[in-house]
Formats: sequence, structure tokens, C-alpha cells
Amino acid sequence: MLRETIMPALETLVGAACIGALVLYALFGGADFGGGVWDLLAWGPRAKRQRALIESAIGPIWEANHVWLILVVVVLFTGFPAAFAALGIALHVPLTLLLLGIVMRGAAFTFRAYEDRGVAAQRRWGVLFSIASVVAPLLLGTIVGALASGDLRLVNGVPAHGFLSPWTQPFPLTVGVFALALFALLAAVYLTAEADEEDLREDFRLRALITSAVVGALALVVFLLAETGAPLVRSGLTNRAWALPLHATTALAGITLVIALLNRRTLFARIAAAAQVALIVLGWAASQFPYLIVPDVTLTSAAAPPATLRLLLGALVVGSLVLWPSLFLLFRIFKAHKTSV
Repeated sequence: MLRETIMPALETLVGAACIGALVLYALFGGADFGGGVWDLLAWGPRAKRQRALIESAIGPIWEANHVWLILVVVVLFTGFPAAFAALGIALHVPLTLLLLGIVMRGAAFTFRAYEDRGVAAQRRWGVLFSIASVVAPLLLGTIVGALASGDLRLVNGVPAHGFLSPWTQPFPLTVGVFALALFALLAAVYLTAEADEEDLREDFRLRALITSAVVGALALVVFLLAETGAPLVRSGLTNRAWALPLHATTALAGITLVIALLNRRTLFARIAAAAQVALIVLGWAASQFPYLIVPDVTLTSAAAPPATLRLLLGALVVGSLVLWPSLFLLFRIFKAHKTSV
């Protein structure tokens, strides 16, 4: 009886910590991925200056942003080992490709900065950095779509639908494109605030406005595909008590973003863009709660023993006492001057 009383609260807290870290990774790491997208799409007479701005914005903090993904992996492995094992088996192909993309992206970004063999060599590293920045969020979104689809079912330790089918269906692939667009939107908005020169600020403001419209269209497509591609998530997004307030708040954030961009209110635009992305991630998590992997793996069925969950929560609290001040200092040093409204 004691286990039944305590476990749901522990599981929910650990699951909330995992989702919280995923939201933060989307907001910070996602913007870095989006920067790579705009690095690839830099064009016109200001292309070189656009890439320089992206490099300047990403350079001081880009490695620190991956702490949130590492936290997600550690919490999942420690707190929900059964889900971690199922994911590692069923989605080992996209997960491996995602890891390779993140590693290749980081290596290419560093090598481009220190390349001394000429412009052509720098350009090659830049192309690799940009391509990896596109592929990684596509795969990340596809993995999320596969988790929600209900096709990740293991029979005797082997995926019932094979190793490719669960993440190559229209719904997961569309979620991947949606994630890519969201990250590109974040990056464009953040770069609008980062730019000190008016012409560069206008370049990324225009891209943010265009990408905002693309994100809205893709959100509708994902919602429509969810009817057959992820029915549990679709039901959660339409039938639960919080669904209407969530949609209204997300729409309000999107409208606020567009208005702020049109009026060149960069600080308000950054807040609205971050709110929109955070609400989308939280909406996905809430819509499939209490499932970690639809339809078989729940928080309860995958959870570690209570003693492990307590220790994990304690470690998260103690770790946050070091992590948050460190990140605050990092952003204070490198980003505090970007405060215009």
C-alpha cells in the first residue's frame, strides 16, 4: 500500500524533471540547431556577415546547451530503465544518427573556426556544420513522433513493426519537419535580438516572420495527421480539460510573436517565441501522459524502485544548486548586453 501511495508522486516528479530538461534543450539547444539552418541558408551580399553573426551568437554557449540533453538521457536511464531499454532497441537507428549528427556538427563548427587552409576548407566545414544542424532536429522530432505514434511495440525484444517503420511513417516525419521549423524560428528571433547592425536585424526579422507562418501551417498538418498517426495524442489535445486553454495560450504566444516582430520589439519577440515552443513541448507531453512510449510503457511500468527515484530526485536538487548559478554566470558574461525591447 505504501508503494502504491508513494510511487505515482515520485514517478511524476522524475517525469516532470525529464520533460523540463527537454523543454530547456528545445529552447537553448534548439536555437543552436536553428542557427545552423540559417548558416546553410545565408544568401545575398550580407551572407558572410550573417554567418559571422550566427557564429558569434552560438560560439560562447553552444556546448553548454547540450547539458539538457545529457540530463534527459541520465534521468531516463536512471529513473525509467525499462523505457530507456525499449527506446534503445526500437529506435537505435535514428538515435545513432542523431548522436552522429550532434558530434559531427560540433566538430565541424570547431574545425571551421580554426581552419587555416583557406576559404574553401572553411566552407567545407561550414557545409558539414549546416547539414548536421538540419539533420539532427529532423531526427529528434521524428523520434518524438515515433514515441507518440503507438507503433513502438516490442515482441520478444524485437520491434513488432521492424526497426525502420515506426519512425519513417508520415506522422513522425512531419513532426521532424515541424521540430526543424520550430528551431529555425527560435534562432531567427534570437538572432534578431543579437544583431547590432540594422540590416542584419532586418534580415533575421523577415526570416522569423516567414518561419512563423511555416510553423503555423506545419502545426495544422501535424494535428491532422495525428488522427491516424497518433490517436492518443490527438485525443489528448482535443478532449482533455486543459486542451482548450493550452491551444488558446499557444495561439496567443504565436500572435504576440508576430506583433512583436512587426513592431520590432525584440525582447518581447524572444519571450513569445520561447513561450510558444515550450507550450508545444509541454502539450505533447501532457497529451500522452502517463505514457512514456505509447501504448505499452507508462511511468509506473517503467519506473525504477522508489529508493532509486528518491536518490535521483535528491541528486537533481543538489546538482541544480551548481548548474543554475553556473549557467547564470555564463549567460550573464556573454549575453547580458542584449536587453533591448
